[in-house]
Amino acid sequence: MVFPRAGASVRKIRWSQLAIPIAVILVIVMLIIPLPPVILDLLITFNIAASLVILLTAIYIRRPLDFATFPALLLIATLFRLGLNVSVTRQVLVNGYAGEVVEAFGSFVIGGSLIVGLVIFLILIVIQFVVVTKGAERVAEVGARFTLDAMPGKQMAIDADLNAGLIDDDEARRRRAEVAAEADFYGAMDGGSKFVKGDAIAAIFITLINLFGGIAIGLTQKGMSFTEAIDTYSLLTVGDGLTAQIPALMLAVATGLMVTRAASDGDMSSDVISQLKGQRRTLIIAGAGIAALAVIPGMPALPFLVVGGGLMLIGRRLARTAASTEKKALEAPGALAALTAGKPLPDSPEAIVKDLQVDALELGLSYDIIDLVDPNVGGDLLIRVKALRRKLAMELGLVLPTVRTRDDTDLPLATYRIRLHGVEVARGQAPPGHVLVIGDNIESLPGEETKEPVFGLDARWVPVAFQRQAELMGATVIDRASIVTTHLAETVRKHAAELLSREDVKLLVDSLRQSHPSVVEELTPAQATLGEIQQVLQGLLRERVAIRDLARIFEAMSACIRTGHKATEALVEAAREVLGSAISSRSAMEGVLHVITLDPVFEQSLLSSSRAGQEGQVLAIDATVLSRMSSDITRLVNVAEEQGISPVLICASQLRAPLYRQLRHEFPRLPILSYSELGGPIDIQTVGAVGSEPANVA
Repeated sequence: MVFPRAGASVRKIRWSQLAIPIAVILVIVMLIIPLPPVILDLLITFNIAASLVILLTAIYIRRPLDFATFPALLLIATLFRLGLNVSVTRQVLVNGYAGEVVEAFGSFVIGGSLIVGLVIFLILIVIQFVVVTKGAERVAEVGARFTLDAMPGKQMAIDADLNAGLIDDDEARRRRAEVAAEADFYGAMDGGSKFVKGDAIAAIFITLINLFGGIAIGLTQKGMSFTEAIDTYSLLTVGDGLTAQIPALMLAVATGLMVTRAASDGDMSSDVISQLKGQRRTLIIAGAGIAALAVIPGMPALPFLVVGGGLMLIGRRLARTAASTEKKALEAPGALAALTAGKPLPDSPEAIVKDLQVDALELGLSYDIIDLVDPNVGGDLLIRVKALRRKLAMELGLVLPTVRTRDDTDLPLATYRIRLHGVEVARGQAPPGHVLVIGDNIESLPGEETKEPVFGLDARWVPVAFQRQAELMGATVIDRASIVTTHLAETVRKHAAELLSREDVKLLVDSLRQSHPSVVEELTPAQATLGEIQQVLQGLLRERVAIRDLARIFEAMSACIRTGHKATEALVEAAREVLGSAISSRSAMEGVLHVITLDPVFEQSLLSSSRAGQEGQVLAIDATVLSRMSSDITRLVNVAEEQGISPVLICASQLRAPLYRQLRHEFPRLPILSYSELGGPIDIQTVGAVGSEPANVA
């Protein structure tokens, strides 16, 4: 076995960590120590190459955060260039020579004319300072402001996706970190653009110092004539200015690209080409317009005809390419079969039978809120619904049927409805261009008053333009897709028992057979049929008890049946007792279970009134006792809710099922547990007792 050298990774890490510190130290050296012209030539060339690399990186990145170190790198590059300017200026003023690169740039641009050189240099300064830098500075400032303003909304959107089950905790943390990084980046870019602006101003002063200072030194110290001094130092000044301003201009352009770039799936070049390909007609019309200018008297015909003809040729070629691609797709083997597969004729028996089928779960949308499911306008409701199926499966242990989402012309505007087996069970509103605001003192916001569809809280549909104002008021702002998804989730939880079909039970049993074959073989089919298992599982789901732990549920059913109790109610209670710790832990808040108890005397009277019925045990109590019990429960629940807690009602095991059957319609959200179901690491705090005097309320 060959082991890598121990020092290899250390050296690699060391060099990567020392690159920036070495660059900063080099800047300090250039400011203090005179560098020979040969070294200056290498550093000037490196400066131009580094600026080009940064510019190309800004072009080819897919999103600004992929180059998050750009603001810091911009500062380092600017300091390096200014330090290089100081070193070149020192050589120009002291020796009248700053290396071959500076001299070559000056000679090539001036071409024997000082005026031409200065004009070109000033044009570069104007382009960088007035056009690129000024625009990039403004865009960076606006981008930073908008990014910070949008940060709370993005955080809330992440929380909504997490609550809807679209993303997990790790993805939520990653997105939150990305939002924070985006805000930091644009804030840094707002400051980084000031570096570019200051660099342009510094270049003007350095140029004036090189020119006038050099001429003065040439006349007074070097004995040059005025013409000779102008020729010498103007060449060096323009050369120095060009070697500094060309990299500065590239960095300014890179800054502008970074602050104006929108995130996409490709780099800038690919995006531009792909978007121009979709504008074939535009290219043809533009080419025809340019070519038409050739017929105007006095206009040179050749350049207009060449450019116009080239644009029209490109446009026609793109059109033929698109048509050829579509034709090949249609002529591909099986293409027509793929288009028509699974689509029977409207009058065929298969189509009629398919239309007769009733969907288990259906979401209907009025035509004006179809944008919720249209990905072209940002609608992600279908994605959220798919994620919701997985979340509820993990929560309840129930594999939900596919939610059929369609437009419903019978609905009023801005309305949706949820159907279960073809029957409407819930309805709500989601007006376009609005968000739902929940909170106190929101009457000042414009919009329509409404009720939150799940918990019935007072709310208001507010135009999207006032979303930021609502957030500043401390209100909770919920988008339309989250409202529909949350309403659908609560409806499914409420009707989960009705959604559990015989086929779903068979699927669950077959899945359990692979991991716990003995448990399944013991229960089915000798002790319980699929129908009986379905009734037990439906009984658990009806009280929002998860059926994920199917193995222990089956074991409890087998044990209960062996004792001679095969009634559905007895099997449900046996399963609940096994799942007791999970049930009580789910109802607890931060490890504390707040309970409403029954007064012992009152509980004993209820036990004595229990009678056998068709569905199981029922309570044979008169209306006065029932009214008193309902009044006490209502009062105690209100007391708990005022304290911000959600209580449960506990009672004896023999009384739990008939008491739930008596109260389930009046108190659908109140869990009813037996004493045998209390377990796990939870603390129990009593809210009050039903059937006792009000003074006994905690």
